[in-house]
Amino acid sequence: MSPRFLLVGASIVLLVSACREPAGPPAIVAPPVVVERIEAHRIEDRIEATGQLLAPSQAAVASQVGGQITQIARDEGDALVAGDLVIEIDPERRQLEVDSARALLAQAEAQAGEMARDLERIERLHKQGVASDARLDEARTAWRSMQSSRDALRAQLGMSERSLKDSSVTAPFAGFVARRYVSEGEYVTPGQTLFDLVALDPIEVEFHVPERDSGRVALGASVEVRVAPFPEESFRAAVTLVSPTIDAATRTLRVKASLANSDGRLRPGLFARADLGVAVREGIAMIPEEAVLQRADGPVAFRLVDGNHVERRALELGVVRDGLVEVRSGLGVGDHVVVRGQGELMHGSVVSVRDVAGAPVEGRSTALGDAGGTTAQPVVR
Repeated sequence: MSPRFLLVGASIVLLVSACREPAGPPAIVAPPVVVERIEAHRIEDRIEATGQLLAPSQAAVASQVGGQITQIARDEGDALVAGDLVIEIDPERRQLEVDSARALLAQAEAQAGEMARDLERIERLHKQGVASDARLDEARTAWRSMQSSRDALRAQLGMSERSLKDSSVTAPFAGFVARRYVSEGEYVTPGQTLFDLVALDPIEVEFHVPERDSGRVALGASVEVRVAPFPEESFRAAVTLVSPTIDAATRTLRVKASLANSDGRLRPGLFARADLGVAVREGIAMIPEEAVLQRADGPVAFRLVDGNHVERRALELGVVRDGLVEVRSGLGVGDHVVVRGQGELMHGSVVSVRDVAGAPVEGRSTALGDAGGTTAQPVVR
């Protein structure tokens, strides 16, 4: 082969090799993201719980005496004040027993007076040497025996008077007759339940709050109560009892609150929802829920730095309100967080800040202002 052809071939190889050399580093594609500035919010922490309405005073009133029911003065559903007569259990018979006991006591009092005079006479005769020691001892023994008999009759009269009083069964407190168990003419025995009495004004709501919120509940705290029969109304109550112990089985704290019920619309046993406002916190950093990514090591978000870079931040979150979530650590008020387009980002990624319409945001001041196009409400309840 001639030298001329060798020279041409070498030139072609050099030319092809030159065409294959890289022209330079590839261009970096910055993914588009939407950013929002983190604002300070006012949060009213609330504890929401479920429970039921209870009657603060509820009693199963039983008979204290035995006998036949001669009168039922009040019936189921009747409103009572303390001391109102409800049932009578043969009071005439009890009155006769009282009259008999009084008569026996009067007779014993007369005999005791006579024996007291006899004892005085014998003591005088004994001093004069006329009555013997044995006669004096006999008189004194008879007097003491008479005193014991008189005291027993006095006690019997007291018991008879108590039985007469107990034969008229009255309401121990103001309330309503919830249920009656006996009828007129029926014979009852001591301890037998006659009727149930329940107080409805005020009424109580009992509920349980989680262990983590137990330190936020205090006596006198205001509670809003809702019940199914009146879904559009809320009833104001005040905490009257905070249990001194945590339930070991449920890890909850038992709480009671009292509310007025003068019209009797609220009834014991109703399912109730309790909303207890306990604290107001100012200057709380909150971000949109869509800014939070759940990863194996917990929730994270991406913060914009230097205008077009992001850094991955591990978060500790708090309450959620109206699409916003509290950030307890990891981000702060004034930071700029990526709310859209963060799904494929990594720590240190270069990004292109866009508005909600997708148009590029020019300038650092704009990017750090309202790049997200939406500002959250300043008050979160």
